[in-house]
Amino acid sequence: MDFHSAGFTFPRQARSFSLLLLTMYLVTIGLEVHCQVNTRTKMFCACATSFGDEPNVNICPTCLGLPGALPVLNRVAIEKTVLAGMLLGCTTPPISKWDRKNYFYPDMPKNYQTTQMDLPLCIGGGVPLYDHCYPSDAQKSIKHPGKVVRLNRIHLEEDVAKSMHLGQSSLIDFNRAGTPLMEIVSEPDLESAEEAFAYLRSLQMIMVQGGVSDADMEKGQMRCDVNISLRKHVDDPLGAKVELKNLNSTSAVRRAILFEIERQTEELNAGIAQVQSTRRWDDDRGETQMMRTKEDAHDYRYFPCPDLLPLETAEIVEKMRLVVPELPHDRAARYQREFSLTTYDANVLSSDLPLALYFEATLSDAVPAKKTANFLINNLLGAINERGLAIQDCVVTPERMKGLLALVENGTLAANQAREVLLVMLDDPEKSAAEVADALGYKPTDTGALDEICDQIISQFPDKVAEIQAGNEKILNFLTGQVMKASTSKPNPKMVTDVLRAKILS
Repeated sequence: MDFHSAGFTFPRQARSFSLLLLTMYLVTIGLEVHCQVNTRTKMFCACATSFGDEPNVNICPTCLGLPGALPVLNRVAIEKTVLAGMLLGCTTPPISKWDRKNYFYPDMPKNYQTTQMDLPLCIGGGVPLYDHCYPSDAQKSIKHPGKVVRLNRIHLEEDVAKSMHLGQSSLIDFNRAGTPLMEIVSEPDLESAEEAFAYLRSLQMIMVQGGVSDADMEKGQMRCDVNISLRKHVDDPLGAKVELKNLNSTSAVRRAILFEIERQTEELNAGIAQVQSTRRWDDDRGETQMMRTKEDAHDYRYFPCPDLLPLETAEIVEKMRLVVPELPHDRAARYQREFSLTTYDANVLSSDLPLALYFEATLSDAVPAKKTANFLINNLLGAINERGLAIQDCVVTPERMKGLLALVENGTLAANQAREVLLVMLDDPEKSAAEVADALGYKPTDTGALDEICDQIISQFPDKVAEIQAGNEKILNFLTGQVMKASTSKPNPKMVTDVLRAKILS
């Protein structure tokens, strides 16, 4: 009996042995990431690529595959694909051409896909695995810090329509059909589900910051096929490749790989050889399921596209070389070098380009960059997240944020007071930080008046003063509270504590 073709699934009665089982085989993983290119129109026609429209409104004879409809190349899609290659260290051959990949499926009515086989736009290169892109529970035990996963190629093709299956019937929406789609193919360099997770997060970050793709997996703008095989020893040939199709979230990729490693391990231990096959991931059941035994390349009967001439790339390469942006890891290194930020703070800021631009616009000579970074990360991000806002939608402009941070730096506001002022500014963005602070009673401290109040409190609590002088400085907090109560304004508690300490311990 062919257990695979029958869809047989072995019971998992001993999942507690999973970690032990995973150590018995070497895992080899390669990823094929399909990433939509951010363009206004489709790859071979002028139909819009907008997301969320009514079904089947952005269509024409070309993307419907009607007889006689001819394709016209989208130059912007080609340029952005070349840019993607530059971001990832790929080379672009002087000539690139288009091919037809033939197969029958309802989402491709022409019965072929216009793609690239032997002369793609991008060859080689690699994806760096950023440490902060690993799952949070794996960041303290990264096996290969700084690893770069080699790429085989990036080729450009057209996306297919979207299928929706409803019981005994299926619906097809052709709005997505013909959208420019990069296929980013890695070498089999990945060794774990955690590395695959980091690969997708790092790649997504680079594509978004490069302006190549929005890469939103929830919208289907980035999808992933996983090729995974197991073998006993490093010198053994690679095991039979099992492909997991159309995974649409990083967490699903991680779970599917962990499940598949366990499934293959159990079957190999039971003497059941693996066969090259394609499986789907059932997220609800948490398991992979057999779809079909895998086709080889010759099954697709590739041949050159007769409707599109080969493309000379030299002019495009030179044009895109001038617009290659700063990569996230380069920006993080610059922040550490120029502003003395910690690795963590530099990574947080550089991971989101709008946040990085906000940070740089907020920098001023009056406030150290490290303090600016800390306030944005520890206060602003949390406050806007609570309101469901992205940083680009923040109503507190960098210029107004400078004013708030200046009040902290000159001692008018303590950190907790600055956060209170920020929350008011988010609700009333027309007011400056100084106006909000004044309305809340946070005024610049009159040092003479503060000295007088501190002297009064010291004279009222001689026993507390004696304890502080004996070494118990925690009592300073009590005296600080008394000064705050006695003050008609709301002085900076840190400033009050510093004045008390100087008077008592000097």
